[in-house]
Amino acid sequence: MKRFFVYFIFSTILFVSYASTKPFTVVIDPGHGGKDPGAMGPNGREKDVNLKVSLKLGELIKQNNPDVKVVFTRDVDKYVPLQDRSSLANKANGDLFICIHTNASKSRSAYGSETYTIGLDKTNANFEVAKRENSVILLEDGYKEKYQGFDPTSPDSYIMFEFMQSKFSDKSIEFAAYTQDEFISSKRYNRGVRQENFWVLHQTKMPSVLIELGFISNPTEERFLLSNEGQDIMANSIYKAFAKYKHEYDKKNIAANTSSSIKTDTTLQSSDNKVTYQLQLFITRKQLVDDKDPQFRGLVGCTFYEEGDWFKYTYGSTNDLDEILKLKNNIKSTFPEAFIIVFYNGKKISLQEAEKISKQK
Repeated sequence: MKRFFVYFIFSTILFVSYASTKPFTVVIDPGHGGKDPGAMGPNGREKDVNLKVSLKLGELIKQNNPDVKVVFTRDVDKYVPLQDRSSLANKANGDLFICIHTNASKSRSAYGSETYTIGLDKTNANFEVAKRENSVILLEDGYKEKYQGFDPTSPDSYIMFEFMQSKFSDKSIEFAAYTQDEFISSKRYNRGVRQENFWVLHQTKMPSVLIELGFISNPTEERFLLSNEGQDIMANSIYKAFAKYKHEYDKKNIAANTSSSIKTDTTLQSSDNKVTYQLQLFITRKQLVDDKDPQFRGLVGCTFYEEGDWFKYTYGSTNDLDEILKLKNNIKSTFPEAFIIVFYNGKKISLQEAEKISKQK
């Protein structure tokens, strides 16, 4: 017991010594509100479910993580434009953005929970969700000018997202995976981690997810989502995912301050002064034995690198952006969720940073 106590004290001292002076900030965004009710069920409104679950989530974080700063884009029933939500999150210098929504479908039998990150999946079901959530901008005066001509109802408008790869994709997917794991533990039907282009996620400069709690159009799920018990279950699930994410965040911060090396697969180490592009396919917590695993979907020649407790699987490697874009197009039917990652001298960078480096040469 004495040895454990000494170890605990030592670990605490290490954490305090290396912790950033800036508190970890989580921004919680209850979707819709005010004049925008969101999806409507027979007995309830999306905006009310979103707000109640968000407030419960925020309270859980405050109670259990006093070192975390919680910011709400709204904590009452009021209308907040999409652009203002992301601007508020960026102004707060957030470390994680959690957008809470409730789904709806023409089919009353549709049910389950899903978590979205930014990206182009291009499936009809995902696009319908993105179109509905983005269409809130149509309530704003002068939306065409404010949103750079973006029309949420037109598939052509979404082309603008094609080359806008967020450098926070990995972290967003990590939190999304934790969230879906917790939904499964709570006996919720798992609709998985998905990708689609939501304006509010695209504009935030931090890891960001949009959670669809369930279908208010399904009578059974609506009763669950409108109940205090159901809202507690959903808030607790998201909180547990947040606790895991924050734990990993703290571990990596300590490691970053105690070591100058980053463990990564040597195949991702760029040649000196050259940018290397690859496609990231998916991530797992346990290393896969070989590329015969079903998760590779028949694709051979994949590699992986380790980051934190995750194994991240990649495909292709080139110094030419056009080549990686062609490769991405070639495998889009098999891996529509694949996205480009970039390394420079062994360090992962964003596409925007890679573009700046290329222009300097």
